[in-house]
Amino acid sequence: MLLFLVLGDVLGSGIYALIGQIAADVGGMIWVPFLIAFALAFLTGTAYAELVGKYPRAAGAALYANEAFRRPFLTFMVGFTVLSAGITSTATAARAIGGKYLAEFMAAPPVLVAVVFILLTAVLNARGIEESARVNLVLTVIELAGLLLIVGIGVHALATGAGKPERAFELRTEGPAPLALLAGTTLALYAMLGFENSVNLVEEARRPRRDLPRALFGGMFIAGTVYLFVAFTCAMLVDPDTLAGSGAPLLEVVKASAVPVPSRLFAAVALVAVANTALMNMVMASRLVYGMAAQGAIPAVFARVLPGRRTPLTAIGFVTVLAVVLASTGQLAGLADTTVVLLLLVFFVVNSSALALRREPAPPGAYRAPTWAPALGALSCAVLASPLVHREGTVYLRALGLLAFAAVLFHAQKGVGSRFRTRESSGAALQRVSPPSD
Repeated sequence: MLLFLVLGDVLGSGIYALIGQIAADVGGMIWVPFLIAFALAFLTGTAYAELVGKYPRAAGAALYANEAFRRPFLTFMVGFTVLSAGITSTATAARAIGGKYLAEFMAAPPVLVAVVFILLTAVLNARGIEESARVNLVLTVIELAGLLLIVGIGVHALATGAGKPERAFELRTEGPAPLALLAGTTLALYAMLGFENSVNLVEEARRPRRDLPRALFGGMFIAGTVYLFVAFTCAMLVDPDTLAGSGAPLLEVVKASAVPVPSRLFAAVALVAVANTALMNMVMASRLVYGMAAQGAIPAVFARVLPGRRTPLTAIGFVTVLAVVLASTGQLAGLADTTVVLLLLVFFVVNSSALALRREPAPPGAYRAPTWAPALGALSCAVLASPLVHREGTVYLRALGLLAFAAVLFHAQKGVGSRFRTRESSGAALQRVSPPSD
């Protein structure tokens, strides 16, 4: 069950919406950025697997940063950066909803579709966590089925001699090849995100120190393998220029194949996958805002709940407004890059925390990463987050704007630092503000 929960968290809208953008960067070698992204995510995954064994509490990166560095401001900023990444990811998914997949059913302005979609997601979020979890389970099965369909199309094409497999080994870039591959890797990394949320399942597991690392690495491996097959199939069946110019790249693959799959059916599957990503990020972000407010880290108004259903109405409204603003002012690739930059900062801190805490002995049976893995993980995060890789200045403007807002909240809220003075009190507080395990 842990394995499927991790897998469901990793699979999402990235592969459905962004593979055409990656083709624009690297041509037919779409699978290479996915392979690099998987390797880099795996390095950071080793840090998470080690730290969750030492500190089996559902608080994630903020807890690890606090244990390692004991700096209230850093702890708060890490938590708020995770929150911000959830909101930008929701905005990314909302922009993807208004693309060519929806065009199979109706024509509408992408920004309007994004705003309406975010509002509908907020309504479902406000109804309650149980309803959101049930919807998530169904949507995860559907989105996995869609990706396996693409893999099946690729196997059928290879068996029948259709397509051009050699095209998957053609690298076409406008600038230096290494920078183009890194730019494609950042977008591919967006599709791998979600593995970091698995540490919030630690308190649900019977044998967390043994089982959670297995589920984490297993889920990442399965998702990475599926992504590689999907990327290879795309390059084999569709010209990279066509993929790059399409807002529904996987739909182009379905149309180009000899497998009789109705276009509208697959478009509906893709829309489900994108919707699932947005829903889970909205749930996570709103509960994190509520938890931070309940602990006094941000103004108490964000802890208000809806009478009857007890859902955090003010927190949901806050993340909804931010998501609407971002979706209305940003483009698909730029919003995805912003999400990745924010989480790369978090991953850098997590890898650094793993290195700083290696002096503490691991409990019996806990996973221990080789020292080089979190070291390379921290280095790779620093490289991928640098301005050399991301071409749009707006990516950094959005990220810096969100972080500046977090800094203002921290300094405006009196007494927040006292909640992180001791390990015991900080662990309990962070435990209560962690995202929901679903």
